[in-house]
Amino acid sequence: MKTIEHYLTDQQLLVSLKDGNETIFPVIFDRYWKRLYSYAFKLYQDDKICEDIVQEIFISLWEKASESQILNLEAYLLRSVKYRVANHIRSLKFSTIQEEILESIPYPSNSVLNLEYQEFENEVLSQVKKLPPRCREIFILSRFENYSNSEISEKLEISIRTVEKQISNALSFLRTNLDDSRFAAFITAVLLQC
Repeated sequence: MKTIEHYLTDQQLLVSLKDGNETIFPVIFDRYWKRLYSYAFKLYQDDKICEDIVQEIFISLWEKASESQILNLEAYLLRSVKYRVANHIRSLKFSTIQEEILESIPYPSNSVLNLEYQEFENEVLSQVKKLPPRCREIFILSRFENYSNSEISEKLEISIRTVEKQISNALSFLRTNLDDSRFAAFITAVLLQC
């Protein structure tokens, strides 16, 4: 037998839920559970995962009821299913078969990698040599000799602000004069050294 709550609109249900009315939650659950499960199953087609996703959405709805600003309950719930399924897919680990396939993909030989790295390094160094002398000196101390900004400041008897500005100028110059992939590789290499 349906109670009076079963005849409330979604907006009325949301207001009542926000006010902490516990009798409303089963009504929302009954109204939307099958629809959300069907939608999740269309997207992912795994019974247990889809059930878990729908349960998580209802738990989240209950826990955040007092603070959420939901305008359209059905749209909110369906969008939640879509995002939860997408997040689940993103979080999947590779299966053993997938790992074996990945491991079977041949890597370039060390000599090829070394040659590519040498070319990359030569290009970066040739661009660094084009920097103004003081800028080049500060950049080399910072990025190749791993001095901190304060150590460079002390060593060269200049302000830390000047050190930061010169490093910024050097990076801007390299960004302009190296192609994007080379500059990104350079930044990555620098960050890995830290």
